[in-house]
Amino acid sequence: MGILDLSGFQNPTGLFVRKEEMIRIAMPLIAEEEKRAVMQVLDSGQLAQGACVAEFERAFAAYIGVKHAIAVNSGTAALHAALLAHGIGPGDEVITSPFTFIASANSILFTGAKPVFADIDPATYNLDPGQAAAKITSRTRAIMPVHLYGQACDMDAFAKLARAHNLVIVEDACQAHGAAFRGRNVGAFGTGCFSFYPTKNMTTAEGGAITTDDDALAERLRMIRSHGSRERYRHEMLGYNYRMTDLQAAIGLAQLRKLEAWNARRIENARYLTEHLRNVAKPYVMPEARHVFHQYTIRVEGDREAARAKLHEQGVETSVHYPAPAHRQPVYVQLGYRDDLPEAERASRQVLSLPVHPSLTPSDLEQIAQAVNAL
Repeated sequence: MGILDLSGFQNPTGLFVRKEEMIRIAMPLIAEEEKRAVMQVLDSGQLAQGACVAEFERAFAAYIGVKHAIAVNSGTAALHAALLAHGIGPGDEVITSPFTFIASANSILFTGAKPVFADIDPATYNLDPGQAAAKITSRTRAIMPVHLYGQACDMDAFAKLARAHNLVIVEDACQAHGAAFRGRNVGAFGTGCFSFYPTKNMTTAEGGAITTDDDALAERLRMIRSHGSRERYRHEMLGYNYRMTDLQAAIGLAQLRKLEAWNARRIENARYLTEHLRNVAKPYVMPEARHVFHQYTIRVEGDREAARAKLHEQGVETSVHYPAPAHRQPVYVQLGYRDDLPEAERASRQVLSLPVHPSLTPSDLEQIAQAVNAL
């Protein structure tokens, strides 16, 4: 979905009202602040990896509660660069979730390392620490927990596991901007990786960031994103063109200022749905976690596609995140993966995401609840 122009359609709360009759599954919010910021960058003539990127990095690091944020051009680039900066490569194994977007596992493959899949907790959909522990071998170098749908993983358990086995933690926080565990933002427990794709809780149109308190790691990450260079035309290591533009950073700065209000509205919308939906399995929120509801995901037993069709007839758009776990994707089957991960496979057959974005109106929420309860 492209970025929608919703300027001029604010209600008194400052949120945006939809033009279409269909209640969309996602609604990127771009207003005059973002447009002005982009025009200022265009007028400045400094378009790539300039002062605006540096300002965005400082602001995002402060938001997460870490010393460094390294801006890159996608969440996938963030994951790849983070693994490389930790020296992950051929012969290494990285344990991660099979129930996530394919980029999580693919970023491990990009380094030459082997993704090792462990099953999920059926309540949270996140990587199960006990299942992950059972997959540790002498080759395991890192764990990549995925904070799926906006809910933090059990980071106490993963931190304990990492300490016991001398493992790196690379947090896939691409769906979890502002999510927290025991009051601490995700992305501050290990090396955090974020995506700013248009459907995320905040966007830079496309982009990503890596967060860390490690000065040396931050320096390596800055080199990796810019062809292995600390100074122009001097390349000390193999790197990539993973830089963020100032145009993206300008959008990100404007979005970051609104993120907390948007997250609060997502949480409020989710609370309404949880209170009003009947006869479906609703999202579980860990008491230790702040769930920011990138997705509001229910389980549908029986014919999910028939349920989706009925909801569409009632004006409610839905999506399935994700219809096949990573180890069942053709590319991984071709690589010889034959894992038996029943909870991930069951979730892939049952999950269904409903609209929960900040621009939903009270009548939208009522319509969604009525449509689901009529299934």
